[in-house]
Amino acid sequence: MVTDGRRIDPDAVLPLTGPRSLDPLVERIGDARYVLLGEASHGTAEFYRWRAELTRRLIDEEGFSFVAVEGDWPDCQALHCGVVGAPGAPGDPKEILEGFHRWPQWMWANTEVVEFARWLREHNLRLPEERRAGFFGLDVYSLWESLYAVLEWLRENMPEQVGPALRAYRCFEPYGEDPQSYAHATRLVPESCEAEVVDLLAGLRGQVGGPTDDGLADFAARQNAEVLAGAERYYRSMVRGGAESWNVRDHHMADTLDRLMAHHGPDARAIVWEHNTHVGDARATDMSAAGLVNVGQLVRERHEEEGVVIVGFGTYEGRVTAAREWGETPEPMPVSAAREGSVEDLLHGAVQGDAGLLILTGEEANDPFGDEILPHRAIGVVYHPGRDRRRNYVPTVLGERYDAFVFVDHTHALTPLHSVERDSGEEETWPTGQ
Repeated sequence: MVTDGRRIDPDAVLPLTGPRSLDPLVERIGDARYVLLGEASHGTAEFYRWRAELTRRLIDEEGFSFVAVEGDWPDCQALHCGVVGAPGAPGDPKEILEGFHRWPQWMWANTEVVEFARWLREHNLRLPEERRAGFFGLDVYSLWESLYAVLEWLRENMPEQVGPALRAYRCFEPYGEDPQSYAHATRLVPESCEAEVVDLLAGLRGQVGGPTDDGLADFAARQNAEVLAGAERYYRSMVRGGAESWNVRDHHMADTLDRLMAHHGPDARAIVWEHNTHVGDARATDMSAAGLVNVGQLVRERHEEEGVVIVGFGTYEGRVTAAREWGETPEPMPVSAAREGSVEDLLHGAVQGDAGLLILTGEEANDPFGDEILPHRAIGVVYHPGRDRRRNYVPTVLGERYDAFVFVDHTHALTPLHSVERDSGEEETWPTGQ
C-alpha cells in the first residue's frame, strides 16, 4: 500500500536493464494465450522498444503465433507478407512501412517498428512456413481500402459476388472516399449503406467457409468485409457522439482478435500492441462509468480461463512524437514532469535506474498501490503539453487495470519514417484520439 508520506517501497519495482531482466514478466505470462502490451502514448521510443524486446522473447522462446496491433488490416497484411517471406513481398520491411499512408503514420512507420519487423522476418525465415509468426492489424478505419481489396478478391475468386460488392461501392461512391462526409450525410438524411454492406458480408460468410478452413488470402477477404461493416457502423455512430463509436471500434478489434485466434488453431497464442486505454481493463478506470468498454475488458471477459496477461506502460517525463491538431504534421514535444500523486510521480521516487517493472498480479505479485485510485497519464496522437495536467490523466486502480506495469523514468520521442504527414479525414475519438 501507499504509505502516509505518499512513497512506495523501491523493492517493489524490479530494475529493467536488458532482455534478461524481463524474466519475472515472462514467468508471470507463463502459459497465457493472450498477452496485451500497452503504451501511454503513440510516440514514445522506449515503449515500442521494451514492447518489442518482450515480444521477441515470447515469439522466440514461447512460440507465440502472431502480433496484432492497433493498425489497419490492409497495411498490416502487407507487412505480414513481408515478415513471413511471402512470394513477391519486399525483402526489407522498411519499404512496406514507408507505404503506410493513413494518419497517424508514425504509429507504425517508425524506426522502432522497422527494427522489430526486420528481426521478425529474419527469425521467421529460419522456420518452416507453418511456424512463422504473423503481424496483423485489428483496427476499423480502412473503409475504402478494405472495399477495394474485397472487390479485387471477388473478381478473381467469386465473380458471382461482384454484384453486391459493386452495390456497396456505388453507395459509398458519392462521398469521395471521405468518411466524415458519409458520416454527416447519414445524420442529416438517415439513409446509410448498411444494407449493401450486410449483403456483401453475408455473401462472403456463406461462401468463403469457416475461419480454420481457408488460407490467408480467403481469410483476409472475409476480414476486409468485416472491416467494411465495422467501419460503416463506426463512422455512422461517430457523428452522434458519446460512447457508441468507441465501443464499436473496440468490439471490432476484440472480434478480429478472436477471428485470428480461430484461424491459427487451438494452440494459437497472441500478442497485442495497443494504447493503454484500449488494453488496460476499462472497469478499473472511469471509462466504465462513461459507458465505455475496451479490448482489455472484452478479452478478459471472453478468455480469462485461457490466460490473459495485460501489461501497461508509463513515464515520468521526457519527449513524445505527436501532433497539435488532428491531421497535422507530427513533431517532438516535451512531456512535463508527472502530476503530483500520480502513478508516474510515485514510481519516479521509487525506480532504481531509468526503468522498472511492477508485477501486480499472480503468485509473485508485489502491488504497492493496492486498491487506491490514482491519476495515470495517457497521451494520444494529438497532444498539447500545456494542458497535460488538466486532461491527460485517467483515474485508475493499477492492479485491476493491468497484471504488470513497465515504467521508464525519462523517455524519448519516436522517430517517424515520414517527415510530412497528410490528413486522412478521420477525427479523434474519445478519449483523446487513442
